[in-house]
Amino acid sequence: MSNQVLGWRVWLEAGANILFPQQCFACGAPSGSEVLCPVCAAGLPGADLLRCPCCALPVPDGVTCGSCLREPPPFERTVAALDYGFPVDRLVHALKYGHRLAITRLFVDRMAAAGVPEADLVVPLPLHVSRLRSRGFNQAAELGRALARRWGIPFVCDGIERDVNTVPQAGLPWKDRAANVSGAFRVTTRVEGLRVVVVDDVMTTGATLAELARTLKGVGALSVENRVLARTPPPG
Repeated sequence: MSNQVLGWRVWLEAGANILFPQQCFACGAPSGSEVLCPVCAAGLPGADLLRCPCCALPVPDGVTCGSCLREPPPFERTVAALDYGFPVDRLVHALKYGHRLAITRLFVDRMAAAGVPEADLVVPLPLHVSRLRSRGFNQAAELGRALARRWGIPFVCDGIERDVNTVPQAGLPWKDRAANVSGAFRVTTRVEGLRVVVVDDVMTTGATLAELARTLKGVGALSVENRVLARTPPPG
């Protein structure tokens, strides 16, 4: 694209933002070309919390929590950009079920701010084919592809199959979620000796990510790190 054409495009976009400003998804104030206005973007929940480096739950001192020390999960690390609260929950719902793909850029910016992982491969948490067909896309794949490009790390979109169409985790009690996803995944790409980053939008109990980490380790992955947009606080 020539500098002249690029210049016209910038001016046109700026003019459109002035004449037809986008409304902030959270408060309705003018937000220009952004999903959120500056005030709401600066106040997203959990942005500055100290977290357990293993499970990403908030902890006062930012060291490994007691639960992860007692029962270490099968993954080495989890990095969460935000908490799953308003307006993040509404934004995630709008992306997944409203096909508001423009929201992806905001999510990727927040997730990328944590820095580049030491990894050899990026994969998304996969959807079962029936759920992928009904939704039309996998939000984790959209996030993972963009993040891998920024990080300069190879991305494999279809290297893991979700063979079991499990009941949605959101509808189950926390104690039943691990059993629900047991044996759900099958790795079809080579991961032996590789450091793998798994990308997803929301981590609740961590049961699904733990099952995928176990599956990856079972076929030779050296380490597994989770990168998620948001972490759901435990009940209470």
